[in-house]
Amino acid sequence: MAQEIEIEFKNVLTKQQYENLLKKFQVTDEMIVRQANHYFDTKDFHLKKLLSGLRIRETTKRIVCTLKERTAENTHLETTDEISKEQAASMLAGKGFFAESVKAKLLQLGVQVDQLKVFGTLTTDRVELSYKGGTIVFDHSFYLNCDDYEVEYETDEETLGKEIFDQFLKENNIPKQVADKKIARFMNALKLERG
Repeated sequence: MAQEIEIEFKNVLTKQQYENLLKKFQVTDEMIVRQANHYFDTKDFHLKKLLSGLRIRETTKRIVCTLKERTAENTHLETTDEISKEQAASMLAGKGFFAESVKAKLLQLGVQVDQLKVFGTLTTDRVELSYKGGTIVFDHSFYLNCDDYEVEYETDEETLGKEIFDQFLKENNIPKQVADKKIARFMNALKLERG
């Protein structure tokens, strides 16, 4: 298990802004990593009400189950367990929960693990680059009938991180437009699709 505090700033991008950033930072196809995020909640959205999110993230290198709990506006506590392909498949099929540290945390929050179900998958093509003491991230996500783009800045220090991110947006002529978390965007799209 790993537990860490995640401090990140996000901003919505247009397709053109996204493509401009890929050019500016000389991103090659090999630098883009595809990840699939499978989102869980109970049918009455227990996690959403707690401002938390639960996902299994698959990349070609590893599969992890992560619980994100909001602790401040730009800060989350992440509890993560690495799981096997077989464990992920069982969890996605609703046949057990094999991320033990995440499970313990969910039980502390009063979430019934056997009530969790998969709401769907959001796929992201992600680029991560070192940038001014943190990590700049360019994401292109696709899910349901949506396609969206965002930039994130992950840092260890909130005040300085905000200054660096604001300056990055200014230098690249990107208007401030705060992006919701991916799980929130996914759930909003799901709500619209279900009418």
